[in-house]
Amino acid sequence: MDAVPQDPALLRRLLRAKDRMDAASHEAWPVERLAAISGVSTAHFARSFKQAFGVPPHRYLLTRRIEQATTLLRDTDLSITDIAFATGWESLGTFGRTFHDVTGRSPSAMRIEARANGHQLALVPACVLKAAQRPDLTTAVLEKRRRKSKGTVRSSIEEVS
Repeated sequence: MDAVPQDPALLRRLLRAKDRMDAASHEAWPVERLAAISGVSTAHFARSFKQAFGVPPHRYLLTRRIEQATTLLRDTDLSITDIAFATGWESLGTFGRTFHDVTGRSPSAMRIEARANGHQLALVPACVLKAAQRPDLTTAVLEKRRRKSKGTVRSSIEEVS
């Protein structure tokens, strides 16, 4: 199915909602709130957002939260609990499980690995590092979990033809 070009005015409104999520990813962002910012219905917003950015709004927000948590694990001494709550999670258990499902590592393992490689990473510009460590959420977390239980999970860096 070919993507239909979107109206530039709608794209600007979608970007406004996306920018708000980026600026405050720790906040709750139900589709209703995002749709109100964009001035469209919830169904139209969800459909248009996915068409414009390639992922549903919830998955986009999840990506931002995982990115922020990864940065805090790497660059601060905050406890994992503090990082979970600072990045918008309401439960440490949900944060840990989702973080592992998305990255393949627990938050503590990610911190240990990042600190072990810290001297090398210090030479990489932050924008490049963030892009390289961006979680692959083209597949829903629950689908990844389901595939893993069946033993059919593909690596996120494995090329699919």
